[in-house]
Order: sequence, then C-alpha cells, then structure tokens
Amino acid sequence: MAASLDGQLVVAISSRALFDFEEENQVFESGLNTPPVPGAKKDAAYMKLQLDRLDVPAKPGVAFSLVKKLLAFNETPDPAYKAQRVEVVILSRNDPVSGMRVFRSAQHYGLNIQRGTFNRGEPPWRYLKPLHANLFLSAHLSDVREALAAGVPAAQVYPQSARASDAHPHEVRIAFDGDAVLFSDEAERVFQAEGLSAFQAHEYDKASQPLLAGPFKPLLEALHRLQQAGTSRMRIRTALVTARSAPAHERAIRTLMDWNIEVDEAMFLGGLAKGEFLREFEPDFFFDDQTSHVHSAAQHVPAGHVASGVANQSS
Repeated sequence: MAASLDGQLVVAISSRALFDFEEENQVFESGLNTPPVPGAKKDAAYMKLQLDRLDVPAKPGVAFSLVKKLLAFNETPDPAYKAQRVEVVILSRNDPVSGMRVFRSAQHYGLNIQRGTFNRGEPPWRYLKPLHANLFLSAHLSDVREALAAGVPAAQVYPQSARASDAHPHEVRIAFDGDAVLFSDEAERVFQAEGLSAFQAHEYDKASQPLLAGPFKPLLEALHRLQQAGTSRMRIRTALVTARSAPAHERAIRTLMDWNIEVDEAMFLGGLAKGEFLREFEPDFFFDDQTSHVHSAAQHVPAGHVASGVANQSS
C-alpha cells in the first residue's frame, strides 16, 4: 500500500526558507549573470560550493523555528506510540546535488524531514497538490503566486527577517493579518476604493455577516485540528494582528466565531505599525498581504508576504 499523508498538517518549504543559503545564493546569482561559456552550466559554481560544504551544516533560516516546533508535535514520551501529525517536505529549485546538503543539514539539527523534490531551477509549486499541502513557504514570489492561485496557503519569506525568539520552546506562535489573509479582501477593496470612513461604515453595517474565507483559513483550520489533537510537549498560540479598529473589529471576531475557531490574541491596531507589537508577541512566523507591514514586522520577527488580494494586484 502506498504511503499517505492523510490527516497530517503538511508544510512544504524551500531550502532558502528553512536554511540560510544567502551566501550560496549570491554565487548562484553571479553564475546567472556571467557570460555563458560553451558547454558549461550556469549553476556549476553553485553546485561545487554546495558539494564542498556537504559536511558543513547550513545555518538556520527564517522559517527554521516554525518547522522545528511543528515537527515536535510528532514526538511522544511513549516510544510505543507513534503519532505522525506533521509532515515537512522540501520543495526546492535547488539541484539534486545541493539537495544532499539540505537533507544533511536537517539531520544535523534533528529535523525529521524525509521527503523532498529538487528541480534545478524549475518551479516546484506544481507538486503542492499531490502533497495536499497546508502551507508553502518560498523565497520565490512567482512560486508563491502560483501556489495561492492553486488554492494553497503560501507566503514569500523574507530571508533577512529577524529570527524567532527562543523564549517559548514548547509553544508554536503564529500571527496572521486579517483581510486578504485569513479573510477575503472584500473589506480591503472598500478601503482602497472609498477610504477609511466608508470602510468603517461598511464593516459596521455588516458586523453580523461573516466574511468570506481568505487564502490562509485552511491553515488556521489545520492548526486548530492539531491543537485539539493535543500533546503534552507542544501547544499552539495564534494571534490576529490587524489594522482594523473599533467598530470594524466586531466583524472579524464574529467571522472566527462562525468558523468555530478561536485565536488566543487579537490586536486591532488602527493603522499603527505592527512590528513592535509583534516583537512583544514573539511569533515563530507572521503572515501579511501588504509589503509595508511585512517590512515592519521583519525587523523584529520572521515574516512572510502573502501575495493575494487587491493590495497585490498591481505589484
């Protein structure tokens, strides 16, 4: 019988999102910009560097803490009971040779990652559907856009983001923006077209009408199921971090209630910069659809850009 990932939270992640390959990536980019040599591959220098460093573990990347903590949900104090609740799969534009270093680095850090695709420059997002992925993290914006279009929650990681705090070793902390991330961009479209007053009036009038789902609702649902499954070693803490303020806060809360999903914290910031609030929450990752908020957050915490909704139509 074929193996199955049914019932698991499946995270697909690129090698640059999991590990700090920025120095190696500079070599790769230099190869692309070098005048072609007959018979030579443009990634030859990059492949050689990765092979030379095969036994040198890569440093943790921006999503390392998130992955490590999620995989801890598979650990149990009873060795006779194997609970596989989370699967992490590498989906990488790297070549197979460089993929060896990715797997060795994961092994070095005790990350039980066994599956991966290495496509040597080809976009890997097309493998998300067979995986039934609940989340895709990549440094390539084009791959993220394709994944979102295919209905998979996805974000472009900012490799230069601050790394996650180690203050909460037994808690996965994830923060989400609301509109165009957890929720549809319906309200954001009103704001963009008509301004703040019209947005506030629109949301006040529709306070009892749940918002439609945004691209990250499936991930929030999967995290909710994982939390309910429970483990004595790990728990999940979620936060809604939004530019909404009263009275527009009510519709967001009522929407979550309609979904039968609870978040642990809700921050209605009324346009204040999110970065310093996120610094205090200390998430392992933060998702937002607007690059200005992602840049603000990335100074303090791991952050990713969800390239969806009206705010990203012209970018």
